[in-house]
Amino acid sequence: MISQKSSPIVLLLYLAVVLVLSIQPSDLYSAEDWLQWRGMNNNGVADGSKPPEVWSEEQNIRWKVAIDGNGSSTPIISGKRVFLLTAIDTGIVDPSLPKPEDQPMRIFGIKHPNTEHQYVVICLDRDSGKELWREVAIQKVPHEGTHGDNDFASASPVVADGKLYAWFGSAGMYCYDLDGKLQWSRDLGLAKMGASLGEGCSPVVHDGRVIIVRDHQGQSSIEALDAQSGKTIWKKHRKEGNAWATPVIARHDGKTQVITCASNYVRAYDLQDGSVIWQCSGLTGNATPCPILDGKHVLVMSGYQGHSAMRIAITATGDISNSGKVLWKQERGTPYVPSPVLMNGLLFFNQSNQGIWTVLDAKSGEVVMDRTRLPGISNMYSSPISANGKIYVTGRDGLTLVLNPGKTLDVIHRNRLDERFDSSPAIAGDELYLRGENFLYCIAK
Repeated sequence: MISQKSSPIVLLLYLAVVLVLSIQPSDLYSAEDWLQWRGMNNNGVADGSKPPEVWSEEQNIRWKVAIDGNGSSTPIISGKRVFLLTAIDTGIVDPSLPKPEDQPMRIFGIKHPNTEHQYVVICLDRDSGKELWREVAIQKVPHEGTHGDNDFASASPVVADGKLYAWFGSAGMYCYDLDGKLQWSRDLGLAKMGASLGEGCSPVVHDGRVIIVRDHQGQSSIEALDAQSGKTIWKKHRKEGNAWATPVIARHDGKTQVITCASNYVRAYDLQDGSVIWQCSGLTGNATPCPILDGKHVLVMSGYQGHSAMRIAITATGDISNSGKVLWKQERGTPYVPSPVLMNGLLFFNQSNQGIWTVLDAKSGEVVMDRTRLPGISNMYSSPISANGKIYVTGRDGLTLVLNPGKTLDVIHRNRLDERFDSSPAIAGDELYLRGENFLYCIAK
């Protein structure tokens, strides 16, 4: 305790320490950056940004750059650099592997490749879109195929503490400095995705640790790596099947929680040692949407083979399934692939992978807008985002609706580009970044 007789210098030092300890991780991020998949607060909201609300192929396009290969990861923006991942089929055949046409018929027509792919990290100049550097992390034949709407570069990279962390799933984890020099790499083994649907859970970096969640048909796991060396700090097995939900970080009662979503349980792990703090059942299969932190609660949802959305208190311990710690649960209209947006106490999301819009009161779970058709959008994989009091929803066919959030559907702008979009957008400063099948767009006035 500080004495009333303490000197002004001691008092100032004490207040400085208190201020530092009270800072949340998101407070350290700039509105000029988009450092991880769902933005600085992991909720898809770009506070302080004012991107354009109107654009076309001829209007408000600062630059448009062709990206070779295939990737649906979100572009990451740090300072004057834009980072993205792609996988390029070299066409170099491994003669020891069966040709795709000779392989047995699998669900969705999925074939395992027999050609080498380059797993590539690309850095672009933010002002011009000019390529500054590219690094081939590894060149190899993927051990499995993917769904036709997935690819081998669907996990988004992360920038933290001056480093870029690029996760290519079964092709490995790679840490670079921002000038493209490799710092370390790790092969974490092969995932066995059910039906060979492909991987896609993005990493999370916090307090010097890289968190990797791998839920698949083999031995699922969550693993914490040292961000400086890549060495494993702890690893825990998970009893889960296919899931793609990126974790969220929360703090309560002196502990940092890593909250993960999956079909059997939503779990909170202690970042320090990987022990489970609490867990809660209630989601459906193939959990994919990212959990969203809302104070001392977390909002979770899934939408495959059923629908589920819940608000869960993060203040308990043990198994809290079907307890009073689950404040509400909704069982219709939730998304399969896209993640929701939380703003102004309202939770916005689509149904399955369709352009059907629902709004809930995040605190009570009350339905504010029930399953309303988004005009012109039939299918979507991209997650909606928000900036400057507006919501941006992008369909697969290139149409982005700009919405006024509220209790009724209010479409204020419709913007179309000549691309297919599966990647989620990013907003940095007053710029909107949309990654299409062939091009990356920087949209700015």
